[in-house]
Amino acid sequence: MDLKTDSEEMDCEQPPPIEVFASRSTLHGISHMFTYERICIKRCLWILFFMGSVSVLLMVCIDRVQFYFEYPHITKLDEVTAPLMVFPAITFCNLNSFRFSRVTRNDLYHAGELLALLNGRYEIRDTHMVEESVLETLKVKADFHSFKPRPFNMREFYDRTGHDIKEMLLSCYYRGSECSADDFKVVSHPVR
Repeated sequence: MDLKTDSEEMDCEQPPPIEVFASRSTLHGISHMFTYERICIKRCLWILFFMGSVSVLLMVCIDRVQFYFEYPHITKLDEVTAPLMVFPAITFCNLNSFRFSRVTRNDLYHAGELLALLNGRYEIRDTHMVEESVLETLKVKADFHSFKPRPFNMREFYDRTGHDIKEMLLSCYYRGSECSADDFKVVSHPVR
């Protein structure tokens, strides 16, 4: 009786046939290779295509691994001398988009809130965060009693209060030659 129980347990532990696995698998073509149907030509074609695809995949992988271990490198350098020195494009980014020393009372009246210097009532905002010297200048410029504002142009404001290359450029050498602020040209982008 013990022998019968062992044999029954062995039958239950046997894996399902490969046809069951193939029918549930998502590997493309395996369900056609291992099928319950007995059409030999169809199965042979699927096995042939599958093995061909796997062999092409292995060939490409082996070729790329061999190529990697060859450590290929290509260095090609063409040196051409140019009679005219072409200057590269350079961008100066300054977090202070305007110089406070160039801001006038009219600028402060029209753009003070935009510049986060004044609040909506034309009063100095965050006075505790401003340095004493700047605060004194700001108090003088923000005194709008008996002030008659003139028209305001934002482009003119940026051109006047923006940073000047002549003041920013301390020294410049390009390819061994000295250059100056005249070698640069200003390209203005729209203010966003």
